Amino acid sequence: MEGGRLFANQLQRPALREDRWSRRKVPVVELGVADCVATAPVFRQQQFSSGHLPIGSEFLLGWPEENCCWRKTGAGSQFSCCDCIMENQLAKSTEERTFQYQDSLPSLPVPSLEESLNKYLESVKPFANEEEYKKTEEIVKKFQNGIGEKLHQKLLERAKEKRNWLEEWWLNVAYLDVRIPSQLNVNFGGPASHMEHYWPPKEGTQLERGSISLWHNLNYWQLLRKEKLPVDKVGNTPLDMNQFRMLFSTCKVPGISRDSIMNYFRTESEGYSPSHIVVLCRGRVFVFDAIHEGCLITPPEILRQLTYIHKKCHSEPDGPGVAALTSEERTRWAKARDYLISLDPENLTRLEKIQSSLLVYSLEDGSPHVTPEDYSQHAPYDAMVMVSISYYVDEKILENEGRWKKKYGIYHFQRSLFSLWIRKVLNDINQAKAQHLKQASDLQVVAYAFTHFGKKLTKKKMLHPDTFIQLALQLAYYRLHGRPGCCYETAMTRFFYHGRTETVRSCTVEAVSWCQSMQDPSASILERQQKMLQAFAKHNKMMKDCSTGKGFDRHLLGLSLIAKEEGLPVPELFTDPLFSRSGGGGNFVLSTSLVGYLRVQGVVVPMVHSGYGVFYHIRDDRFVVACSAWKSCAETDAEKLIQLMFHAFQDMMQLMNTAHL
Repeated sequence: MEGGRLFANQLQRPALREDRWSRRKVPVVELGVADCVATAPVFRQQQFSSGHLPIGSEFLLGWPEENCCWRKTGAGSQFSCCDCIMENQLAKSTEERTFQYQDSLPSLPVPSLEESLNKYLESVKPFANEEEYKKTEEIVKKFQNGIGEKLHQKLLERAKEKRNWLEEWWLNVAYLDVRIPSQLNVNFGGPASHMEHYWPPKEGTQLERGSISLWHNLNYWQLLRKEKLPVDKVGNTPLDMNQFRMLFSTCKVPGISRDSIMNYFRTESEGYSPSHIVVLCRGRVFVFDAIHEGCLITPPEILRQLTYIHKKCHSEPDGPGVAALTSEERTRWAKARDYLISLDPENLTRLEKIQSSLLVYSLEDGSPHVTPEDYSQHAPYDAMVMVSISYYVDEKILENEGRWKKKYGIYHFQRSLFSLWIRKVLNDINQAKAQHLKQASDLQVVAYAFTHFGKKLTKKKMLHPDTFIQLALQLAYYRLHGRPGCCYETAMTRFFYHGRTETVRSCTVEAVSWCQSMQDPSASILERQQKMLQAFAKHNKMMKDCSTGKGFDRHLLGLSLIAKEEGLPVPELFTDPLFSRSGGGGNFVLSTSLVGYLRVQGVVVPMVHSGYGVFYHIRDDRFVVACSAWKSCAETDAEKLIQLMFHAFQDMMQLMNTAHL
């Protein structure tokens, strides 16, 4: 957010809007200081200009780390505005409560040490010569018979005391201890798919579409509050739903050495939950409540709020964009936040108001582009949560033909707001904007749809569509770079209490052998097909193992953290060059995830400078792939990698069509 004003004074008396239809008065207040992007989720609404993403694009943020079956919410019934029993209109009624199975879910298991180490050894083979592998084999054997067994026993003891022995560690190590800026480096972002049906690019519809989109998001929030959101299941087995608690009114608050998660969401049976919304516009921060007299405000009411904010911000000087501070390195942001609070104790009140907000909504002037306010924080939940709400909203827009079908009266606004400059923080804000925009300008992001075939044909050929894409990526990387690419694919562990993710290492011995055969002119079609099917079988087994608590990467992480907590030296296993070369310690060249089987798409940045971020979704008739890379790395090219993936799709299907001729 460019330019402007920052507030240090008390909040002024709320301005009131009177709705002639409902005779309700709803306050809108402008706030001066913000941890605004830290509240999740953040929704951005932008104007449209030719050649860019359309108005109505909704940037939904999280971390796509799921590979599971998605279940649609049911169709709704007609809406009666003053009827506060909204769930009948929102989703198919169910006797099950959203969080009712939480206490009965099994605890996260600790895998066998021997099995984990054997799987680890298998995973490093593609990246080692014979001598290197032999040395690593000796290191692993020494670890298993020595310190590794002691660490494993301590991990088993921890698992007896905690239903999820990994949960706290993972949150800290993967997210809260990380000091690099969250924007770009940690967060997941992408446009919603409304443009595919009732919301094609059109000038002048930003606020109207934004109000409808916001309203559907609020309905989803009410489903959660009332525990009417259907429980995700695989077959009849319920999955952990805890991450859905973190979708609204949740904030990652910066700390000097470690951030913290503040969660204010409560179900109706648990008590009060914040219901106010924060709106960002031209460097300024506004807040209004989404509930009045027990009911959600309507899209026309939301539209009036957004219209007022938009007009006010376009007729007055811009604010300074304090939200840009959240895009800074985390310790610098923590210090800047502490300084803001020291200037005026009321700033803490404002910050807490923003970080407890139901969600943050950002109004943009131009076509979608990268700014420090682009992405919400990703820490307490994985991408499947954002996919769920994004798909829900998209389905509701589709059902209602992109419109709000009720028409109500004219609204009257009265506003009285003023501000006070705080000049000392402007340098920090400008520095935050500069560092973010510098990094953002270095990011290459491309997204394409492969439309020759999709899930329907791959399943007809008895090929798992996710594995199909993963192997195509391996072949594309091998052809582009002439070597195997260590790869992280996300598996979900939501069968277990507070389960999140595990790592599937897609670059297997079988996958590399197949890639080599595809580049070997002397290899027959039958040989190539057999090797490909072997690679499929290996990948499918790994995914099943990881989803059922038999992966090894999180196990190794736990062992390393036990050693750290015990004050022991880092075991040689984790300092061995093959550990990082094979992707360990967050060094995967390919960071990938299936976003789902719906219309939702997003992407993240590469895990390493010389790597790629590859995220994709699967439909019956197409594969949609988004890829990121750093422009400053001369070796990588996201555009070429996707094109080679699409060539690999064709080559793989041709193998299945011609192998038996």
